[in-house]
Amino acid sequence: MRVYDGSPRQDFEEVLRSIGAVLDQRGMREISVLEVPDGFIVQGIVTQSADSTWSDSLGRQEKESLSVLEDDIARFMEEAHARRGTGAHAQAWQERAGSYERALRVIGHYIDEQKPRDVFLFEQEGAYVLRLLMGTQGGPRHLLVEFTRDEIEQLVSQGPLRRAAPASAATPPSGRT
Repeated sequence: MRVYDGSPRQDFEEVLRSIGAVLDQRGMREISVLEVPDGFIVQGIVTQSADSTWSDSLGRQEKESLSVLEDDIARFMEEAHARRGTGAHAQAWQERAGSYERALRVIGHYIDEQKPRDVFLFEQEGAYVLRLLMGTQGGPRHLLVEFTRDEIEQLVSQGPLRRAAPASAATPPSGRT
């Protein structure tokens, strides 16, 4: 999927934010997201509902894979926009958004600023590592970027200020590239 082709509304910030909302709803954790030509492949750990026995009362944890195609992303984005609404309702929604919706939004914002050709990211315990395929004068090169849990929380808390500032005012993570 190439989010820079076609609709200007399809940017990584909104795409990853809407995928994050779905992951929050599914209760997925320890995720990885791989961009593929027609969308994304998302993997993570989910807790399956427990059987009727008392020993399985907490459920079982299993790895789950999702293929999120362009049509799915468009639907997720429309559903997320409808849930959030506008104005004060949208601000209240921001405060209730799940951890993946918030984190993937700020990561998507960073990715949009970089304009990579390809994206892969994974999360472990709230920290994220991104591998971005960048076009350079010497040919394509991968760029690795790490966001710690604290950096993600800081970027999320700065979100309203960042949305009000010009795009060039955004800052990258603390330099571990």
